[in-house]
Amino acid sequence: MNSALTFVTLSGELKAKQEKDHIVLDLPLYSTYPQEFQEVEELVKTAVGDMVVQDLRYSPDTKKLLVRLNDTYERSVLEKLKVNAQDLVPAEKTGKVKGLILTLKGSLSEKHKNYDFYSRYFAPWNGVLEDPVTGSAHAVLGSYWSQHLGKSEMLACQCSPRGGEMKISLQSDGRIDIAGQVVIVLTGNLTF
Repeated sequence: MNSALTFVTLSGELKAKQEKDHIVLDLPLYSTYPQEFQEVEELVKTAVGDMVVQDLRYSPDTKKLLVRLNDTYERSVLEKLKVNAQDLVPAEKTGKVKGLILTLKGSLSEKHKNYDFYSRYFAPWNGVLEDPVTGSAHAVLGSYWSQHLGKSEMLACQCSPRGGEMKISLQSDGRIDIAGQVVIVLTGNLTF
């Protein structure tokens, strides 16, 4: 009945509102910082094998490691990548990573829409082998790709088997709007 909802979480207030056929999440924008490869080498190699990594960043606020694959790779490589998420937990030796983002710059030469970037997200530390579409990961990705692309409005695609498209909009107040279509997985009534 309400067009907007506010969730009080450990990350602060998270707002969701309906706009036409999309749900828009208003989330904090999270920065990333350079990460030494040697410190997380086993984790990265467990996830992507011998693929070429172009950039490696860490978001301490979210405990997410961002692995940017080389720009020469196409979307299909990310989609077909076989990641055994259960192997990520023992490969993570620092104790600080609780989520792994794999990302790739979009390409105009592909037959798909003109996405600015692609991603996949794994969080077996939290019981999620691969999340199909992840707002919190895009609060990190939005910050990262905005700096690298020089854009505050972007179109993103999460390439999990179910996958999803998100419209990203950085706000001047240090927050990010992430809009996408939703999949209803549970309905019910709350009574107080």
